[in-house]
Amino acid sequence: MADLVSISQFATAAGTLVLAGATFAAVRSANTAARTAERSLMAGLRPLLIPSRTVDPPMKVLWSDSHFIRLDGGRAHAEVTDDVIYLALAIRNAGTGMAVLHAWYPRCTAFERDAVQPDPDGFRRLMIDLYIAPGEPGFWESAIRGHDDPNWRDMLSAIKARQAFAIDVLYGDMEGGQRVISRFVVVPAGDDNWYTQTGRHWNVDRPDPR
Repeated sequence: MADLVSISQFATAAGTLVLAGATFAAVRSANTAARTAERSLMAGLRPLLIPSRTVDPPMKVLWSDSHFIRLDGGRAHAEVTDDVIYLALAIRNAGTGMAVLHAWYPRCTAFERDAVQPDPDGFRRLMIDLYIAPGEPGFWESAIRGHDDPNWRDMLSAIKARQAFAIDVLYGDMEGGQRVISRFVVVPAGDDNWYTQTGRHWNVDRPDPR
């Protein structure tokens, strides 16, 4: 009788162990499937900004003081008046999700071989959010107003000397996540025009791909 009881207890324990293993495997598989589905969903919402193409249609760029320009594809704009520096970039959203542009920061050093991710807390907030649909061209624009602005002197010198400079743009998806900092390098083209190209991309809310 003791042997039958022992065998029964062993069988029960073995069955419980098998059931626990099956449950663990099912939960692990479900978690993996959930993470995969989440990554697929986030990838579908992910924006990525690059310079627009020269064949893209021109954009009308309007500032809050009613100053406006025509911005051709692949171009940048840098204009100095008595107390305002107007800046604009012709860009395109190469990602699969809506890009919402939040903030920016100007840098007079255009090409940094060992550039590190800038701190988004130090960026200058845009007065309005700019939206660029996936696969579509658009623009970024802002301005430096007043000689007492801490970036006025350096940006004025770079533009007047026709030297390359950079603009870091902070943006994210429609849900407010997946933020990215893209560094756009602005280089002179001829006597009056400027072109732009992408220098770096940094992920803020997730690991970088490199």
